[in-house]
Amino acid sequence: MAVKFEKVGDHDYTLDVTGYVCPHPQMYTKKVLGKMESGAVLTLLFDNASSGESILAMCEAEGNDLLERSADDGVYRWRIQKA
Repeated sequence: MAVKFEKVGDHDYTLDVTGYVCPHPQMYTKKVLGKMESGAVLTLLFDNASSGESILAMCEAEGNDLLERSADDGVYRWRIQKA
């Protein structure tokens, strides 16, 4: 189980934190968003449902936009645009 972060396009990134429980998904998401340029989009994959609440609250507090939310087989896929 390892965190996977990669740049998949000019302003497009993916962070996979499946297998991690609170507070790790939020911590890794915050760290990655801090390194990204304004307007860039992060596709976040996580499987700990309770992490969603803290990630959503963090995005709202920092002004980041949640563009899309979906789930498939217990894995959540969120697209977040950095403010």
